Amino acid sequence: MYDPDLDALAALDPRRAATARDRDEIEVSLRVRDPELVAELRAIRDPRERDEHAQLALRIGLLALRSARGQIDAGAVRGEVDRLLIELRKGLEQHRDHVQSELSGALKHYFDPNDGRFEERVRALVKDDGELAQVIRAQVHGSDSALARTLAQHVGAESPLLRSLDPTNSTGLVAGVQRLVEDALGLQRTAILGEFSLDNREGALARFLGELTRSHGEVGEALQERIGAVVREFSLDDENSGLSRLVRRVERAQQQIADEFTLDSETSALARMRRELLGIAEKQNATLVEIESRMKVELAKFGAKREADARTTAHGNEFEATLLRWLERRANEGGDVCEETGGTTGSIKNCKVGDAVVELGPEHRAAGARIVFEAKEDASYRLATAREEMDTARKNRDADVGVFVLSAKSAPDGWETFRVIGPDVFVAWNAEDPATDVILEAALALARALCARARHGVESELDFEGFERAVRDVEKQIQALADITTFAGTIESGATKIREKVRIMKGHLEKAVETLDECREAARRDLSGATS
Repeated sequence: MYDPDLDALAALDPRRAATARDRDEIEVSLRVRDPELVAELRAIRDPRERDEHAQLALRIGLLALRSARGQIDAGAVRGEVDRLLIELRKGLEQHRDHVQSELSGALKHYFDPNDGRFEERVRALVKDDGELAQVIRAQVHGSDSALARTLAQHVGAESPLLRSLDPTNSTGLVAGVQRLVEDALGLQRTAILGEFSLDNREGALARFLGELTRSHGEVGEALQERIGAVVREFSLDDENSGLSRLVRRVERAQQQIADEFTLDSETSALARMRRELLGIAEKQNATLVEIESRMKVELAKFGAKREADARTTAHGNEFEATLLRWLERRANEGGDVCEETGGTTGSIKNCKVGDAVVELGPEHRAAGARIVFEAKEDASYRLATAREEMDTARKNRDADVGVFVLSAKSAPDGWETFRVIGPDVFVAWNAEDPATDVILEAALALARALCARARHGVESELDFEGFERAVRDVEKQIQALADITTFAGTIESGATKIREKVRIMKGHLEKAVETLDECREAARRDLSGATS
């Protein structure tokens, strides 16, 4: 049990404190110099009472010190808790800002109105030659479309409906109705005549006569006359008999039914239904013809617009905009910065050569290096002209490496799909064919590597001969992709060539990638040594 008196004695005399602790007491010898305490203690004459009073005062003081020490500990704990709460609030705010930033980036990636993936998908779906237009065209265009075949199948001349309504068809609806009416009338006629025939012992008339005979014996002449009248009413020989009138009514009803289901009369129900169906079919055909004519007009307008754009600079601007959108996406994914520079002047006075500049991010071994891109859709360009323009673009944009992108549609004969000359890369790219994006991927990756060589080529220990071999191998593989595209046009005859070419190209690309990886690792080691 803690005893503050023992702690005070231990501070004054450790040996006496140990002895007092063994017998649960302590002896304290104090010299009091405080005037107030001296006056207070001298006022007590009895030495024993004075000692008890001093012990009481000492106890009160020690208890006060203990209480004060507890308050100090509680204050320290409260301060530490406040500090932890402040740090926790800061951490939560930082996490909230990070989550908002990540969520904003993800939403922009998919729903940005300029280059979001959702916007691109919607434009690809609803454009004039998009998937929706192709599906509609396939369903309603031409006489062999799905709609035309469906109408011909259900309401055409050879459709089951018209064959069933044909009165000359022995298995059709009209013939079936006639057979059913005749059979029903025949059965009814036979049943009625049987009931009133005396030859039928089970008929109604025979049973009636039997009952009369058994009940009243022989009937008189009056009864015979009455029976004769009844028989005459059910005789077909008398045109005025009830049975004859019934038969005539049934025949008239049968004739009316036959008249309603014949195509010989324009007022019959079958003829009216046929006219309604033919009218609906004609309206559908007219609607289809109108839709087809409108689609032809729109397609002609679209084709004329595309031809007009191809003859003007608008098409070139569209090609340049497509390349810029692709570069922005790749720069964002790789941590680089893409800047559109085609509308601003550069280092050369009044010179705007250089459509875009990609500045490598801090994680790249050549951080801060600049790659200038020039996009052209002009059939008049030749390699010499392109080299001069790229030299001007690199100087104008303070770039280390240049990439010249020529539209594959306007590339002249002899223009290679992928070629590297010094610090410049020359490619031919089809903006409307996503399969050719691999050419831009290779050009961008090679331009990054050329930036590293330009920055560290003099004092680096990199195997740049191996790097050059890898670059040339990439050129060959890009040409192999072009060969595959040619083989795909005649897929039946070129299937074997495609498989063999793919196998060879895959091996060469793997080797080239390994060489580029080795160069990259060597560059990292070289940069690490230079930094240390």
